[in-house]
Amino acid sequence: MKRHLNTLFVTLEGAYLRKDGAAVEICHEGESKLRVPLHNLDGIACFGWDISCSAILMAACAEAKVALSFHTPHGKFLAASNGFTSGNILLRREQYRRADHEPAAVSIASNMIAAKLANSRHVLMRTARDHGSKCPERAFHLNQAADLLAIRIGLATRATTLDSLRGIEGDAGAAYFAAFPHLMVNHDPEIRMSGRSRRPPLDPINALLSFLYVLLMHDCRSALESCGLDAQCGFLHRDRPGRPSLALDLMEEFRAWLADRTALSLINRQQVTSRDFETKENGAVLLRDDSRKKILTAWQERKQVEINHPFLDEKTTVGLLPHLQARLLARHLRGDLDAYPAFLAR
Repeated sequence: MKRHLNTLFVTLEGAYLRKDGAAVEICHEGESKLRVPLHNLDGIACFGWDISCSAILMAACAEAKVALSFHTPHGKFLAASNGFTSGNILLRREQYRRADHEPAAVSIASNMIAAKLANSRHVLMRTARDHGSKCPERAFHLNQAADLLAIRIGLATRATTLDSLRGIEGDAGAAYFAAFPHLMVNHDPEIRMSGRSRRPPLDPINALLSFLYVLLMHDCRSALESCGLDAQCGFLHRDRPGRPSLALDLMEEFRAWLADRTALSLINRQQVTSRDFETKENGAVLLRDDSRKKILTAWQERKQVEINHPFLDEKTTVGLLPHLQARLLARHLRGDLDAYPAFLAR
């Protein structure tokens, strides 16, 4: 079982990463800013246009199986540095066979989507329970969306094709995000959301969600690669060059419960306000540099929280969940589990 290790996020423009003994050192303008033992890291994610690293560090990260990725300042994935493909070739071949056989792909993807909708419904019902008594209108909208998701969960478990499953997921997602503004109970009144928008995000909520989804995708990709699975070959998301389709599949289970709840916590506690965003000439709304650092801190703190894994019935940290789910998926592909037990929040 893989230990829960931290991801190092580098946001300082002009930073240079190098290997210093058994550690990674971050330098800026000739001055050492930070030094972290490489064995304490599970991943390094760089966010900026002018962040570079040495070839020796890239090699050391590949050997130590530390995921090294590069992103724009606002979270768009650019590239990753990897060594030789590791893991069991028999496991990957079975993964490819399942991905090419639609009934087998549906059996895995339907569990993932059913869990996603159940976790989304959990978020809606929790807010309706905790804050609905003070605002009956909020409770009505949240319960209405939760009821629709309950129906879609049943449909997802009975889906027979990937296209029908995608349609069910899309319909449920539209209902969930229509109710999303009612999840914000104590926020900056200047922050508004009108549906889900991306590439670019058109309001502060979508900008925050997109950034958190990038962080979640990075963690899921690292988890899959660490246990020998091919993060490029998914069951629900279609293959596309450079697209980590299986990581996108896996993160569906955690979008609402982990990323959305982190966003809502930051907004409802007014740790993130309208001052944390800027609007470009094309209408795109982006996070400011200092705000990204604040969100990264909150994300890492959330990953340290301990919960009881619903399937394994063991204590674990939130940050370790993608690693555990990746290993459960690998066990299913090897035939050790009859079905893939997707993560269901309690």
